[in-house]
Amino acid sequence: MANIRDIAKRTGYSVSMVSRVINQHPYVDETKRQEILAVMKELNYVPNHTAQNLSYGKTKNIGVIVPFVNHPYYERIVKGVTQAAFPEQYKVTLLPTNYDPAAERSYLDELAAKSFDGVIIASKANSVEVIQEYLPYGKIVLCEDVTIEGLSTVFVDRKGSFAEALHYMKDQGVKRIGVTLGRSGTKSNNSKIALDFCEALFPDFDPRFVKIGCQDGEDGLKAAAFFQGHKVDGIFSNGDEVAAGLIEGYKEQQPPLIVGQENLFISRVMGFPTIDHQLPLCGKRAFEILLADEIQRIKIPYRFIQNQK
Repeated sequence: MANIRDIAKRTGYSVSMVSRVINQHPYVDETKRQEILAVMKELNYVPNHTAQNLSYGKTKNIGVIVPFVNHPYYERIVKGVTQAAFPEQYKVTLLPTNYDPAAERSYLDELAAKSFDGVIIASKANSVEVIQEYLPYGKIVLCEDVTIEGLSTVFVDRKGSFAEALHYMKDQGVKRIGVTLGRSGTKSNNSKIALDFCEALFPDFDPRFVKIGCQDGEDGLKAAAFFQGHKVDGIFSNGDEVAAGLIEGYKEQQPPLIVGQENLFISRVMGFPTIDHQLPLCGKRAFEILLADEIQRIKIPYRFIQNQK
C-alpha cells in the first residue's frame, strides 16, 4: 500500500508539500496540487483521516445520546443533527440508552477518552449533576430546559405549547382530561410540565387518568381501553403515533377530543390537533452550538395546529 513518501518520491516534491495537498492546505500552487493528486489516484493512495483528525485534535465525530433509535421524536431530532453535520464532514454516532444511567455514563466516558468531539443528549438518563462532571472533558449540549454553568442547552418551548394546547382543550369543553406519558413526572421534566398544567386548568383532573409508558401506536391502542373505563372527554397525548392508536382504540364509539404532538404525517391523515415542536430545527441548532466556542441557551418555537380537516 502506497504511503506519503511513495507519493513524494514519484512526484519529486517534498513530503511536506505532499502533506499540504493531502490536508487541503489553501496555499499550494494549483499545478503542483494537480500533479500530486494525479499520482495519489494512480497509486490508489487513501489518506488516513483518523490520523489527520487526531493531529488536529479532532475526531470529526459527534455522539448523539438518545433513549431509543426507532422513536419518531428522537428520529426527528437526529434528522436535524445529521442535516447540519454532514455538510461539515462530521460523522454522527447514535448512542441509545433505553434510559439506562450506566449506559449513558459509558458514552460520557467515551467523550472523556476523546472518542467524540462532543455529545448531544436528546433526553438524559442521569441527573444534570452527573452530566456536569463531564464538562471538563468535552463539549456537551443538552436538549432540555435547564440552566447549568458551562452547559449549552437547546430546547423546545413545552411550557408555551402545552399551555396553548390544554387551554384549547378546555375551551372545547373538556372537563375530565386524560394524559398519556412516556415517563412519570418524577423522572421527566416534560411530563411534570404537562401534569402541572392539567392540575391548574382542570378542576376535575385526577392523577388516576394518567397512562404512563406510552411510546407508540400500540401503546395508544392499549391505553384507549384504560381511558374508556375512566370516561374521560379529552386526552392530551405525548405523541402523534400514540394519539393515532388512541383514536383507533375508540373506533367502536366516538373518541373524545385527542391532541397529539410533533405534527407527524399520520396526524394530517387522521386530522387530529397536534403540536409541531420543530424537532429537526432543535437538532440542527444543537449541532451548531456544539461547534461554537461560547455557551448558548436556545429556545425553539412551536406551532399548535388546531384542526387539519
